[in-house]
Amino acid sequence: MKIILLGAPGAGKGTQAEAICKHLSIPQISTGNIIRAALKNGTEMGKKAQAYMDAGKLVPDEVVIGIIEERLQEDDCKNGYVLDGFPRTIPQAEALDKMVKIDKVIDLEVSDEAIIARMSGRRVCEKCGATYHLLYKKPKAEGVCDICGGTLIQRKDDHPDTVKARLEVYHKETEPLIAHYKKQGVVKRVDGQEEVADTTRLTLAALEA
Repeated sequence: MKIILLGAPGAGKGTQAEAICKHLSIPQISTGNIIRAALKNGTEMGKKAQAYMDAGKLVPDEVVIGIIEERLQEDDCKNGYVLDGFPRTIPQAEALDKMVKIDKVIDLEVSDEAIIARMSGRRVCEKCGATYHLLYKKPKAEGVCDICGGTLIQRKDDHPDTVKARLEVYHKETEPLIAHYKKQGVVKRVDGQEEVADTTRLTLAALEA
């Protein structure tokens, strides 16, 4: 089964992608991981991406699409895969349409307010990297890591202003993909729940629907 997972930053796509991959025994195709692998393996598209990155530029669509195409031709993709982080824009989706027929698009819906609360509440130990949350996983002592006693900090990516900016980009560039795939009749909406396990149960059920 060829699956695309859509959802705003902080909606928990990565966790759901892992659950689907485990359930169906198919690979998770994450754009960032593929680009890193292409760079490491020195593929033709990897070299092109490297040239843009070395120049401090964004890797253009045609190169990202080329890297994805290379990856989807590998043996482990024969029985399907989960695309997480691609496509991000309508032009990318249109290019993908020419390559493969997608079976299901899971639209993971979580409100902006819930995402901002979820992400802005995260804290990370600057020493050992352990993660906490001000609401869901509080440290025993405020601002102190339970494991190593290090100081807990808020990463720049988790600051409310940064989260809001990322959500704006998502709504403008990626959210239109939902309408694009609805025309193909492959979209299944999953409402994100407080408990990850509940969201996973709904996600796996949506694959069968």
